[in-house]
Amino acid sequence: MNYRTDKEGIQLAKKKNEHVIKEVYPGSIAEEMEIEPGDVLLSINNEEIGDVFDYRYLIKDEYVEAVIRKPDGEEWLLEIDKEYDDDLGLEFENSLMSDYRSCSNKCIFCFIDQMPPGMRETLYFKDDDSRLSFLQGNYITLTNMKERDIERIIRMQLAPINISIQTTNPELRCKMLHNRFAGETLKYMQMLYDGHVEMNGQVVCCKGVNDGEELVRTLDDLAGFLPFLRSVSVVPAGITKYRDGLFPIGLFTAGEAGEVIDLIESRQQGYYEEYGLHFIHASDEWYITAGRDFPEEERYDGYIQLENGVGMMRLFINEFNEAFEALLGSPEYETLAETLDRTLTIATGKLTGPTIRGFAEQLMRAFPRLRIHVYDIRNDFFGETITVSGLVTGQDLIRQLKERKEAGEDLGGALHIPSNMLRVGEQVFLDDVTVQDVERELNMRVVPVEPGGNEFIQAILDKEYNMERDNGNFVYIQAYDRGGEA
Repeated sequence: MNYRTDKEGIQLAKKKNEHVIKEVYPGSIAEEMEIEPGDVLLSINNEEIGDVFDYRYLIKDEYVEAVIRKPDGEEWLLEIDKEYDDDLGLEFENSLMSDYRSCSNKCIFCFIDQMPPGMRETLYFKDDDSRLSFLQGNYITLTNMKERDIERIIRMQLAPINISIQTTNPELRCKMLHNRFAGETLKYMQMLYDGHVEMNGQVVCCKGVNDGEELVRTLDDLAGFLPFLRSVSVVPAGITKYRDGLFPIGLFTAGEAGEVIDLIESRQQGYYEEYGLHFIHASDEWYITAGRDFPEEERYDGYIQLENGVGMMRLFINEFNEAFEALLGSPEYETLAETLDRTLTIATGKLTGPTIRGFAEQLMRAFPRLRIHVYDIRNDFFGETITVSGLVTGQDLIRQLKERKEAGEDLGGALHIPSNMLRVGEQVFLDDVTVQDVERELNMRVVPVEPGGNEFIQAILDKEYNMERDNGNFVYIQAYDRGGEA
């Protein structure tokens, strides 16, 4: 990597878009060039940088010229020879490098419209930004995009683009999104397909609206976008108790959930034989509601829609079984079985409670002096219809476990919770209750545990387990755009 730094104060025209650098990654090209946090990126290749798409596109070259302004006003022109795909190693104060685009729809299933009043302002912001789809995997509706936006995605080959489709019936899509342009924007999928841009899709299924024959139509239509549309997940809408004045949406019964599964599974083998993809996937909630076993790992196509609730439980089960078998066969097992003596509590959502309870029973049989209490936390905050762990609040956790303690139950000294109960990188629940609040109220150490079967076992066996130390940052899967099932 070669570069030239001109510290004589190269003065270029003032650019409209300036981007403050938040972090410089250790060992990166930027660090070698002596770029520091607080510096400002003015241009690349003498081009103004409108947003993160421009930035990513412009740095994809073997030769790049970047203009940086230092805090004292001095401007450096940096000439960089690098590998084509090498990143500069910069993170900016604004990750999008421009303003966020808010959602222009009023979807009949929108989770944010079902939020209680009085929560922090950021929880009520509806994003529908294509750049977040590219960067963070968010699903977008395409309704606030223009043809020029799609053409830029095609030109820059930004992929994958995750699209919240709901239905391929234009009139019904307008109704579901409460946006008269929602049907028309489906044409952008054809443009992306013609431009060979990889896509993933989701269908938020609302009972009596886009299920049944409408779902059949949607799945058959979407198959026409294979192979560039790599996957489509079908997920049930999340319903809270705060729906006064909103479109009436019912819950699916076990039988109805089974019908959705049967429809999807009847098509998967045909897609696989032709394209090598099972393509259409039912989210875990359908299988739990229907009381059915999860599909085998091979049918998830490498867990392509894991963060949308597709295959999470299968992956968790497989990881646990593998780690548990390795543990029983390890030379340390016999000693650990004799010495491990602890009582702890695991709190989770009702959706995953039965699976977690089964894991706990296996561990207690293997370790006779280990006592694990597993409690499914009832979601009083949003309503009992919300059963995922990612939407359990601190106040529900405190109140329900306090009741257990007051009833004389020994919960032990540690409370294990899945890390997705907490905000990204913070020890704060969705309702702004902190981990420290829970620890104080329950007189227990709260242990956030990274998702995964191996981490689940590790946290139980290691009294000093610390997720931030052992496994990196907190993980939070945000999925408000599909009804809050995280």
